[in-house]
Order: sequence, then structure tokens, then C-alpha cells
Amino acid sequence: MADFMRKVKAFGRKLVESGSIVEDLKKRAGEKQRRIVLCEGEDQRVVEAAQRCVEEKVAKIVLLGKESEIRAANPDIDLEGVEIINPASSPKLQEYADLLYELRKAKGMTPEQALEQAKDSTFFGALMLKAGDADGLVSGACHSTANTLRPGLQIIKTAPGVSAVSSFNLMIAPAGGNKYLNDGLIFFADCGLNPTYTAEGLADCAIATARSAKEIAGIEPCVAMLSFSTMGSAKHDNVTLVQEATRIAKEKAPDLALDGELQFDAAIVPEVAALKAPKSRVAGHANVCIFPDLQAGNIGYKIAERLGGFQAIGPICQGFAKPLNDLSRGCKASDIVCAVAITALQVRDDQ
Repeated sequence: MADFMRKVKAFGRKLVESGSIVEDLKKRAGEKQRRIVLCEGEDQRVVEAAQRCVEEKVAKIVLLGKESEIRAANPDIDLEGVEIINPASSPKLQEYADLLYELRKAKGMTPEQALEQAKDSTFFGALMLKAGDADGLVSGACHSTANTLRPGLQIIKTAPGVSAVSSFNLMIAPAGGNKYLNDGLIFFADCGLNPTYTAEGLADCAIATARSAKEIAGIEPCVAMLSFSTMGSAKHDNVTLVQEATRIAKEKAPDLALDGELQFDAAIVPEVAALKAPKSRVAGHANVCIFPDLQAGNIGYKIAERLGGFQAIGPICQGFAKPLNDLSRGCKASDIVCAVAITALQVRDDQ
């Protein structure tokens, strides 16, 4: 645990020196230069974000849409270095349509239907990702979450060994930091996707979020499985679910610093942890918190955001075989740039 805490504090000092966690994310993403697809060239915020990503060297960008229309609608945005592809006229269209047909023919899709659907920008982007022609995808600025996630679930599908896609929020402490967070950030999951979980699904969410914390923030994850009970202090079916999820997660990832069930104060406050869970190596040091369901997670992150002054980045998807992320339709160009950086950092070299 002492070595773990040294790593956490070192990362915190690095962020303080860089002046911005978001800037640090963009810098680390830029070192990898992943190829990220932005599916909504019809949206000015997306076009601006594409330009900024290239200008700031966050990632290589593929922007989907009709080039003439994109340039006409955004005459003041310099798109040099941004690759623009029109799905409907792409030389790859038939290849992607054939790929889609093979993936969906068992569900009754015809070749003609596959060709038509492959022209849709989000499906085309997902097919680029599936074919290995892109490393990650970001969409949702002007499309619903369902429209963004459906191609992901049908084409990209879940990663091996993952029972369900989940999401997390990266919570950044306000200026001045937080006395319980040496590095100024904490991961919350699931705050935006699955209303309820099985024990196995919750375990998979915990393991995926730990991986995300390491890939995106560069920290050693310390995972708390949250409940209204700490180490059996209460008896209830909801507590049993978290206990079972903790057992499964430990079996699947025995080297991961993970424990539960823990109340939130026992998870992050050392003095409370010493009283409630003195034998836990996680209690009092958690930097990843797994909520038992969407109600708790969504309420929790919004309390931290509105009353605690935390900045919430997300929800960010995880559990797909390749990185695919959904934007809020109220997002700003800067939010999209951040989503691109995080998506780039989610890319694994072996994917």
C-alpha cells in the first residue's frame, strides 16, 4: 500500500505541475496519435473540435460528411490535416456493407439493407473501427445515445470476457483540490448507462473501470465496491449483490486492489476506514468507486458536481471491443476534444 500511495502522490504532483488534468490527458493522447472518427460533420461543434484536435496534435481525425457542405458551412475553420470522408461515396462503402451483412445476416439483414445502412455516418464509423481502419469513434453531438450505441453493440460488440458495456465518469476536484484525493481525481461508475446489474455485470464494470483509470489517468486503481453497508454491517439483498460482485471481481482480477462492500466514507476517509474496515487495503484510499446501480451512481456524481464543485467528464463508455464514446447533445467543442483524448487513451495496442 505504501508503494501504491507513492505512485498516487507522484501522479498528483505531475498534474499540479502541468496545471490541468485535461491538458495532461490531451498531451498523453497526443503522444499516441491514434486515428479517431468523428461521425457528425454536419455539426459545427464537431467540425471545430476536429480542427482543434489536429491543431493541438491530440489525435489524427477522420471527419464524416460531405466535404463541400462541411467547408461551405464552416468557412472560418481551417480543416488542413483533417481527413474528410463521405460515407455514401467512399471507395470502402461496398467493403463495409459486405462486412455489415456478414455480421447481421443471421438477424435477417439483406445485402441491400446492409449497403443502405452502411451509408449512415455512425454505422460507417463503426464499420471503419471494426475493419481496423480507425482506432476509436466519437459521436452523439446531434444524435441520441441509442443511435450511437446501437452500431457499437451490433458491430463492435463487447470485449472478450465482458458481460455488458458500462460507463464511468472522471471526477476532477475543484481548484484547491480535495483532502481525500491526493491526485485530484476519482472515477465513478456506472453513472450513465445500465439501470441495474447482475453480480457478474457489476464485477465486470469494476474491472473495466479499473483498467480505464490506469489507461486514461495513468494511476494505480484502488477500487471500492460501494454499498450502504461496510463489511457485513447490514443485511439486505442489495448488500448481498455487492458482496457477490466483489467475490467475482476478485476471482477474475486477483491482482487488482479491490474490496467491498464499503460505504463511501469508509472507501475514501482513512480515519473512518480504520474504524469500519481496518483489514482492508482499499478502504480509506479508493480512487475508483463502483456504485451498486445507476440510481446511486447518477445521483452521486451530480451531488459531487453541483455541491462539491467537481468537474464531471463523461459518461465514458467501456467494455466495447474497441473504444466508442457517446457525447451529450449539449456538449461544447472543448468537451468533444476531451472525449477524443480519452477515446485515444482507451485504445489498447493489442486491439
